[in-house]
Amino acid sequence: MLTRLDTRRVRWMMWGVLTFGYVLMSFTRVSTAVLAESLARAFDITATELGLLHSSFFYLYAAMQLPAGLLADRYGPRHVAGTGTFVMGLGAVAFAMSDSFLMGFLARALVGLGGSVIFLAILRFAVTWFRADEYATVTGMTIGVSALGGIVATTPLAIAASVAGWRASMLAVGSFCVVSALVIFLLVRDRPADPSDDESPELAADGAPTSLRADLRSVLGGPDVWVLGVLDFLVLGVNFTVIGLWGVPYLVHLYNLSVARASLYVLAGNVGLLVGSPLFGWVADRIAAHTALVLFSTLVFCVVYGTITALGTPPLVFVGVLFFAAMFVNGGISLAFTVGRRRHPDEVSGTVSGTINSVGYLGAAIVPAVMGVALDAFWTGKTVGGTPVYSFTGYRVAFGIATAAGLAALVCALWIHRTRRTLD
Repeated sequence: MLTRLDTRRVRWMMWGVLTFGYVLMSFTRVSTAVLAESLARAFDITATELGLLHSSFFYLYAAMQLPAGLLADRYGPRHVAGTGTFVMGLGAVAFAMSDSFLMGFLARALVGLGGSVIFLAILRFAVTWFRADEYATVTGMTIGVSALGGIVATTPLAIAASVAGWRASMLAVGSFCVVSALVIFLLVRDRPADPSDDESPELAADGAPTSLRADLRSVLGGPDVWVLGVLDFLVLGVNFTVIGLWGVPYLVHLYNLSVARASLYVLAGNVGLLVGSPLFGWVADRIAAHTALVLFSTLVFCVVYGTITALGTPPLVFVGVLFFAAMFVNGGISLAFTVGRRRHPDEVSGTVSGTINSVGYLGAAIVPAVMGVALDAFWTGKTVGGTPVYSFTGYRVAFGIATAAGLAALVCALWIHRTRRTLD
């Protein structure tokens, strides 16, 4: 039987194995920002089509979140995360070999399908292997570490793509995914061998499993999870669109920067996520103010995008600070998963997280195309190296959409805070 110290070491080792797959997913999710010009040339596409190509990752990703939560609750994180990471690898290889917009769209959708289950599998793993007062910390660390994928998808990817090409870079990522899947199957276990170990929480297996219909009714029957999901829809949709797609072209077009240099400012946003998510999770597990932290984070989010909209082209250093702040407070908004988990039994934690994430990633699927339409409406008529150049007004309208989304998110955060419960 494992000692308490052994259990601590083993659970963090397995968490690391699972999280590496999530880092790879994060990389593929935002890689289109740095590759935007290369993809536009390779597939000969407009801003709207580029937005759709970026969004294709999120269509199946969003649709799979509720089923993924149910699968994680029923079959455990090992099989769900392992299979998902393998499928993600197949999609990355197919994307690298795509020779048309349609093939690239479908391949990137396959990457999203595989990646869709990984985060929820990790959250389900956290319920089984960690105590309730460690959950926000583990969630924050998971999201924070995933930012490493976003960081590698900035300047390092720009350099790799310039040296080896974007196709070779994506082939390498696909290979890493396949290896990661094999390691997950070999090393990860769904729960401690000894359920009585006081390092583990109360396991769902202690009682009889509830029916699928009962699980869905208990989660979907009230407004809490839906409001948390809409909040995630608005914030996630904007941040992933700006940091994951239009941030680099915005800096290239309006500040005349190279792609490599522009990616440094997007990197600042990913560093914000890397720092903010663990910090917010750590604080949340130590104070009874989860909804207050969500509200504060949403307010800062509004200020960030409102500032960019008002100024249009802030000083470059200020842009880096604003991108950092937008992603830093994303960690606070991610406490929506902790708030949702605390308002429902552990047995349906995967379903709760899946519902919130499903609505959230629907935003990541819709917002890029909406911003792409706004940019196409204000196209300058010019192209550089085959890539369309968009106007100051177009980017200002796009950031205005982000600001409006932030104000709507603030309304959701206020409702969540006003309906807070003792457990929150």
